[in-house]
Amino acid sequence: MDLSTLRPAEGSKHSDNFRRGRGHGSGSGKTAGKGHKGQKARSGGGKRPGFEGGQMPLYRRIPKRGFTNRNTLEIVGINVSVLERFDNDAVVSVETLIEAGIVKNPRDGVKILGNGELTKKLTVQANAFSAGAVAKIEAAGGKAEVI
Repeated sequence: MDLSTLRPAEGSKHSDNFRRGRGHGSGSGKTAGKGHKGQKARSGGGKRPGFEGGQMPLYRRIPKRGFTNRNTLEIVGINVSVLERFDNDAVVSVETLIEAGIVKNPRDGVKILGNGELTKKLTVQANAFSAGAVAKIEAAGGKAEVI
């Protein structure tokens, strides 16, 4: 079973091709199924979503909290241990991380973090490095280049 084979339960849906307001003989003439007068019988009648009959609606009773900083950068963090899958003397850039499937969307930049061990000599090019990551990359004989 998958989404393409799902169907509504038998009898739960019906075709609504019925033309209302076409005279008494149609079975839905005169008031066209809207009853007599009132707000819902009028053109454009009805209440907007969230309307509570004039009572202060919930979305206005709840206080506003915090703010959203427009200048926040969304940085993707990658641990040093993930870089083990690359070959020795390889150049690891944001593009190679995407090709390897480590990073799906680099967003505003990629930062290499110092969690884990690194045994291979790599040249790592990223937007940012933690101090621990730089120490581990250089201890393995590699280079950490900020792009």
